[in-house]
Amino acid sequence: MSESKIHAALNEHVSLELRAWYHYSAMALWLDMNDLPGCSSFMKSQADEEMAHANRMIQHLVDRDVLPQLPPIDAPAAEYGSVKEVFELVLQSEREVTASIDALYRLADEEDDQPARIMLEWFISEQMEEENLARAILGRIRLAGDTGPGLLLVDQELGSGGVPGAMQPPE
Repeated sequence: MSESKIHAALNEHVSLELRAWYHYSAMALWLDMNDLPGCSSFMKSQADEEMAHANRMIQHLVDRDVLPQLPPIDAPAAEYGSVKEVFELVLQSEREVTASIDALYRLADEEDDQPARIMLEWFISEQMEEENLARAILGRIRLAGDTGPGLLLVDQELGSGGVPGAMQPPE
């Protein structure tokens, strides 16, 4: 099968998912080094989820007889100014991924590629959850403060597996 526009665009999108995995992994390390094990655990889980997203899209390409091209990924930052900055970067990344998914869906629609549309519908729902969760965590950090006891409560909350009011991903 020859590579269509949607297949090329899906292949390009994989780089966003892999970049998110790489950056979230670096963020988890920084959070760990800054004595925030709950935030670090949450970020490691998010990184794993991003890798799963990349693999899901890669498998879609393989299933469509398209050889994925793994892109180079720029090194992530090793230092961050604050926990708030980390989660602002997460929200920014999720918004970029959402915009890319939306564009992919429009392209799949233009090309009348039903399998791509079906696969991307899952990603559209997933991105709504991801952005909601990042916004909810940022809201908690703003309320609690970016240092001291409030931040420790947010860390404990993330370490226990949740942020009240945030849509939680399905099991």
